[in-house]
Amino acid sequence: MINKELSQRSRKLGNYLLRSFVCVCGMATMLSADTLMMLNQAQAQTQTSVGERETRRTPALRARVYDQLSRAQQLGDNGDVAGAITILDDVKAKMNSMNSYERAMMFNFYGFIYYAEEDFDKTIESFSLAIEQTPIPVSFEKTTVFSLAQLSMAQGNYDQVIDYLERWERLNDGVIPPQNNILKAQALYQNKQYQAAIGYIETAIKNHEEEGYLPDENWLVLQRALYFELKQPEKVKDIIIKLIRLYDEPKYWIQLAGMYGELEQEKKQLAAMEIAYQRGFVTSAADTFNLAQLYYYHGVPYKGALLMEQAIDSGLLDANLRNLKFLSQSWQLAKEDEKAIPVMYQAAELSDDGNLDAQIALLHYNLQDFDKAIESASKAIEKGEITRPGDNHMVLGLSLYNKKRFPQAIEQLSLAETFASSRAAARQWKQYVEKEQSTFQLRQEINSAP
Repeated sequence: MINKELSQRSRKLGNYLLRSFVCVCGMATMLSADTLMMLNQAQAQTQTSVGERETRRTPALRARVYDQLSRAQQLGDNGDVAGAITILDDVKAKMNSMNSYERAMMFNFYGFIYYAEEDFDKTIESFSLAIEQTPIPVSFEKTTVFSLAQLSMAQGNYDQVIDYLERWERLNDGVIPPQNNILKAQALYQNKQYQAAIGYIETAIKNHEEEGYLPDENWLVLQRALYFELKQPEKVKDIIIKLIRLYDEPKYWIQLAGMYGELEQEKKQLAAMEIAYQRGFVTSAADTFNLAQLYYYHGVPYKGALLMEQAIDSGLLDANLRNLKFLSQSWQLAKEDEKAIPVMYQAAELSDDGNLDAQIALLHYNLQDFDKAIESASKAIEKGEITRPGDNHMVLGLSLYNKKRFPQAIEQLSLAETFASSRAAARQWKQYVEKEQSTFQLRQEINSAP
């Protein structure tokens, strides 16, 4: 469950950031040709800007090239992808007359068009060609390299993610933003390098919090997944508590209960599940059944039985053998035999062996309903495969005794005597029943004498 959730979140995060980047670049390219030329001339004449390691002198993007690129983008924005590609191909045919920055921008525009069409392989190819052109502005290269890292993440090329991010960092002269460390951690996680990934996720969260920001929910999900894979349940539990405190999603309460169970902190496990239930977070069949089990094993079977009964009546839980059997057991443990019996009858109808019928017979015997006890015990013998057949013969024998059917009672007690688990009790009861039979016969003789 954790791996699937994390993969989905990673892809969504990467795609969202890339879409944001594409939108910003798209806005930039809508500047007028004159304005763009002024900006590029200034950039070409300027040494390294603040925060950039290298000193580069780069050529400018000329107006005639920009006009063609802008036309291609406008066609692409209007849905005419074929037309946009045709214009870019015309520009590409004159590539030998273009400077390095113009070639890079051309490949960049190819990338935007292909990205809009969700052709990510060609998007990556185009952006890769863009950064192969030299010289190009450091800021342009950094932005494109980071986009390639995100695209590689979305495509599952995790080693490439690391390579692109390290290239970005070589270009950077300043603080590494948390997104870089997050992407590295995601890529290493997908490559099952969990220990290596921990440092990056911890650094991203720590630095972000020190700046006064809350960590993104996705980051904490990734951190939790890493510690889960490293088999550190205490850390996992702490991160889930943090997720609850910051984001309070229903699923985190269920996960917290699961981690308390993993840590063998059963009381806290039940408490977490009860809070989730009271807040309406226990909605699935699996979680409902798990909560009922917790009630059962923590000595509150009545609450578990009520929960199971409501879930079955509402259709959340199927009225199958497992659920009906557990419901009847919960009623039994709660000393509610009269409620347990009807449910057990339903379960017995679904069972191929005689064990449930034997249990029903015992319940009827305890309620002194000997006719029904005899019926159920006999049905259990008919079905067979009883786990404790001696006990069932005992119940049947004693029920027959209470109905004054002494010969049949003695026969069943004799059968119970053949099983080690019931031998001693059966022998004593058989002797008692034999004496009672003699007494009963004597009374009948006296009462029938003239």
